[in-house]
Amino acid sequence: MTKPLDAAAKAAALRGLNDRSREVLRHIVDAYVDTGAPVGSRTLSRSLGLGLSPATIRNVMADLEDLGLLFAPHTSAGRLPTDMGLRLFVDGLLEIGNLTQDERAHIEGQVAAEGRSLSEVLEEASETISGLSRCAGLVVAPKLSDPLKHIEFVSLGPGRALVVLISVSGVVENRIIDVPAGLPASSLVEASNYLSARLTGRTLEEAHTDILKELEQQRAELDQLTSRVIERGLASWGGSQGGKSGALILRGQSQLLEDVTALEDLERIRQLFALLETKDALIRLLDLTGGAEGVQIFIGAENELFGLAGCSMVIAPYSNSQQKVVGAIGVIGPTRIDYARIIPMVDYTAKVIGRLVG
Repeated sequence: MTKPLDAAAKAAALRGLNDRSREVLRHIVDAYVDTGAPVGSRTLSRSLGLGLSPATIRNVMADLEDLGLLFAPHTSAGRLPTDMGLRLFVDGLLEIGNLTQDERAHIEGQVAAEGRSLSEVLEEASETISGLSRCAGLVVAPKLSDPLKHIEFVSLGPGRALVVLISVSGVVENRIIDVPAGLPASSLVEASNYLSARLTGRTLEEAHTDILKELEQQRAELDQLTSRVIERGLASWGGSQGGKSGALILRGQSQLLEDVTALEDLERIRQLFALLETKDALIRLLDLTGGAEGVQIFIGAENELFGLAGCSMVIAPYSNSQQKVVGAIGVIGPTRIDYARIIPMVDYTAKVIGRLVG
């Protein structure tokens, strides 16, 4: 298992490479990202344009292999980058691209459209980044563990109501719930007043169980319809949204599976998706992003979540108005994803979501 290179190790590794070695590594990685196939010395000799013979390039490739940056999948095959080689390339040799104006406008238009709830924004962000990157897009939704500031029920017509929940940090969540047909507007007002008086300054976790117990004791004092609105409104935030791990939105799994041909790799990736659905994995994803600013890149085995699947993850946190990390967005793809294009894409999408959350 390779580990991420720290700044000193990366600097030392880069210092150990001359210009010729860097160009050979760069071309092998570029070819790997483009085709996934090993690159031979004769092919490199023609494409480098440096007047180097295949024999000279074989010597350079052998040196890079000794450093653990390349490997040969078969005895007579060309070379592929190792996870360490990809890490060195991404950290020291990669030239990050810029999003086009059309790509920025597309992200803004899809993610920041007006009239959407936070959950709808995050679902659209996952879909959008999956489509643009041709990878699986993932979003770790806000945990809604902050103390609450306000809750309100708004009628949407017969049998439906909108629940608006606002935390003290400014995170707003909207949920649509079913309510009894013929519910009077006064019941929605009573439910809003009842919960607002009891939720302010408390987390939903703290309030959820206590209020439901209180409802049982005071049911005679509350209108039956009002009680049902309160119960259903609270139930909307039960389960994962009320817990510590938040919720995972994962889109575009087929994009990743289409890029894998070996049956054993397919099975590994299926196991990866199953693992990602666990709350423990969500907590670890947030832990990976919460300790540092900007985009984080995890390549292959250096991240235990993806070590067996042979995948890479590019992920960035987004923050609320108090600059507290409340979630993360990113993509999962094969280790040969187009890092130069995807890194700025993830970074920009995280900034758009952070602006909306803030």
